[in-house]
Amino acid sequence: MEKSIDGLHHITALASDPRQNYDFYTKIMGLRFVKKTVNFDAPDVYHFYFGDETGTPGTILTFFPFPHARQGKRGTGEANLVSFAIPKGSLEFWAGHLSRSGVDFTGPEKKFGSDCISFPDPDGMRLELVEDDVDRLQGWETENLPRAHSIRKFFGVTLSLRRSDKTESLICGVMGFRFLEENENLRRYISGTGDREAKLDILTFADGPHAIQSAGSVHHIAWRTGSEKSQLMWMERLRASGHNTTEVIDRNYFHSIYFREPGGVLFEIATDQPGFLIDEDRHSLGESLKLPDRYESSRAAIESRLIPIRHRNKQSAIA
Repeated sequence: MEKSIDGLHHITALASDPRQNYDFYTKIMGLRFVKKTVNFDAPDVYHFYFGDETGTPGTILTFFPFPHARQGKRGTGEANLVSFAIPKGSLEFWAGHLSRSGVDFTGPEKKFGSDCISFPDPDGMRLELVEDDVDRLQGWETENLPRAHSIRKFFGVTLSLRRSDKTESLICGVMGFRFLEENENLRRYISGTGDREAKLDILTFADGPHAIQSAGSVHHIAWRTGSEKSQLMWMERLRASGHNTTEVIDRNYFHSIYFREPGGVLFEIATDQPGFLIDEDRHSLGESLKLPDRYESSRAAIESRLIPIRHRNKQSAIA
């Protein structure tokens, strides 16, 4: 049975314009559009999934794009930075690519010994590219982004909290994270091993304002577990330590439990299976709107309320 969480599964955020979101993450970030579905709890809103070729856990960034949503306000009680791993020697390429794309960035700079640059997405969500030893992993290639410099997986995520002691007790005492290092008010932890390794940074601001979630905010962070059996073990372990979790929820492509960590950030633990190939083959991922069975009878009405997104692999276009 797992003694520690096995890295990141996915990260889900909020956006505004779905077309703008699609353009940025496919054309500028070079991620694959893995799945187009809807928010299972609010089916008049899309749920987009971006990742590597097949949506491998640990590569998946997802969005609920609410058209015309205002930008959220950064603060404590949220994840305020999403970090991706790119091959070593790739920052020079990315600096040029971002400049040509009109994206302002900060850096290069070093953080805990790694070279990185940071920049906002169109809704103000902070992103970071970190050079790491990930050449062995295969990225997704686009017209603008050669595979040699492509994003390979998440490097990690940063939480902004007013206090960190109870959160650290949870991640280390219950979830099996290991402490790595610290620099002033930034502390780094790690989970998973090998290709599944992910960093969790905790930034503390005792008097920081509370975040207000909207477009550009991370909605939740999903950690990875290998099976439904181990997921139930995590549910029992969390509940025994005083953390309330939901029951298991079927999200079609994985099963999930949710709970809030003590600092206020929504956590999820998600299974690897069944994955994104259960309703599309690897060559046609993201091309069709996929709905859970309970919404199929309302497909026409749902589609009429969504801003049309036309996607074709290798030759992508927006309606």
